[in-house]
Amino acid sequence: MASSLLTVWRVVGLAPKPNLSKRGGSRGASMEMGGGDGGVSYKKFVSFALEETQRHTHLVSSPLQDKYNHIKSIDRKSDLKMLSYKAPKIRLLRSLCIEGDESIQVLDFAVFPEPTFDLPIFCANFFTAATINIVVLDLNPLHDIMVHKAYKEKYYKDLLPLGLKYAERLPWGGKLTSESIRFFSPIVIWTKFVPGQDKYDVLYSAFVDYYRSWLKLMDQASPEKEAAQITSNCEAQHKYLTWRAEKDPGHQVLKRLIGETRAKDLVWSFLFSGVDTLGSKTFLDYFPDYCCEDGKINEKRSMIGKSFETRPWDTGGNFIGK
Repeated sequence: MASSLLTVWRVVGLAPKPNLSKRGGSRGASMEMGGGDGGVSYKKFVSFALEETQRHTHLVSSPLQDKYNHIKSIDRKSDLKMLSYKAPKIRLLRSLCIEGDESIQVLDFAVFPEPTFDLPIFCANFFTAATINIVVLDLNPLHDIMVHKAYKEKYYKDLLPLGLKYAERLPWGGKLTSESIRFFSPIVIWTKFVPGQDKYDVLYSAFVDYYRSWLKLMDQASPEKEAAQITSNCEAQHKYLTWRAEKDPGHQVLKRLIGETRAKDLVWSFLFSGVDTLGSKTFLDYFPDYCCEDGKINEKRSMIGKSFETRPWDTGGNFIGK
């Protein structure tokens, strides 16, 4: 995804167990955004998501939770905290948070549907430092909406007003590669801003609205009955996971924090769990343009070399970035 952002992402999760007795609303984040050192914390976001999900389905802990729950960085200055759940329509709901020194906070929250459903993948990646916030929030399309127009109509037509609302308040954040854009929807929020309480409140409101929209889609979703469509859903999710696991620059940050071996395990087995089980195709099977002469994967983020400095969709959700 956006290289400037993902260089620090891929590390998030700090959230308490959901308090199901309290209603998680779209209130501003002002009362609970502060971290222990006075910086921002994303615990409120994860708490809301877990509480709200429990109102729509029955969450149970994922088998991943036993192994992936907390890691202390090598220098002992940063905490990585992980949560993972599953539900009848959810293959994996997981969060990874990093709270470190120098007020750096990161949230990586995602929800992957069971392959019997063609639901979008909920994706929230937030990075906060002393002078900048970098954000991606989206319902990532499971199937390529450049090709599958019916899929785009099915899931995004009614969400366009929501996307336009927040596109005005959280404007486009700059260059995004054409390889990355294929995994985003017309309502994606990709933005950068100087830290401030007003912006945090807007971001929390967007997270709440987007996540509630995803849960509504989940409630309405019916399982696929055709084996061919289930196979297609499974391969589409595997392709997404394969891209993210291989090309996520945040791997470098994790290597610095916890070492190369643990970082690779966390990326492949937790953040993008399923890359080794949902399919057998390799990265180069899906993305042959990245093959070097020696058969290895090119480390470049973009082979096409094209990027989009402004939002490449019009107000009707039509792609205009060609």
